[in-house]
Amino acid sequence: MKTIGVKELMVPLEDYVTISEEATLFEAVSALEKARDEIDRTRYQDLHRAVLVSDKDNRIVGKIGMLDMLKALEPRYRELGDPGRLSRAGFSVQFLQSMLDHASLWSSPLKDLCSKAATLKVKNFLNAPTEGEYVEESAGLDEAIHQLLMGHHQSLLVTKDKNIVGILRVCDVFLEVSKTMKTCKL
Repeated sequence: MKTIGVKELMVPLEDYVTISEEATLFEAVSALEKARDEIDRTRYQDLHRAVLVSDKDNRIVGKIGMLDMLKALEPRYRELGDPGRLSRAGFSVQFLQSMLDHASLWSSPLKDLCSKAATLKVKNFLNAPTEGEYVEESAGLDEAIHQLLMGHHQSLLVTKDKNIVGILRVCDVFLEVSKTMKTCKL
């Protein structure tokens, strides 16, 4: 797999939806929806599932996925920590359900929660990338797959000379791997 490079599979920054950290959750959802409607299906097989967030100097400072957008509507999730980690740590479905009940999560009508979307600022719930979420444009696909798997990431920010130039999505990596598998003589 070393013959395939990250650059070949990444979505260039200019082809990916980017919003300002000052944008609201509503604007982020709208931008993602618009990008999903306008995606070039001849170039990209899968839809965008996140938006990149830029600061006032147009530097990428984070990203927000669909789950992040849903969590932002119910701020009490921040008090619980990372429920996904709890689930992966072996806590039972009953225990996780008791957390939902005890914390009164989603107790407000969805209509009321959605009205918050107009005032929630993206900068308050974006995911700032960790060191393991960057991959060099010149890296091989093997290195990128290793980072995706070890970090449980859905995407990596692609850099060139310390500048973000694109995003490598797990869906594009999986598509390339599956295409390669199909060429194997079994």
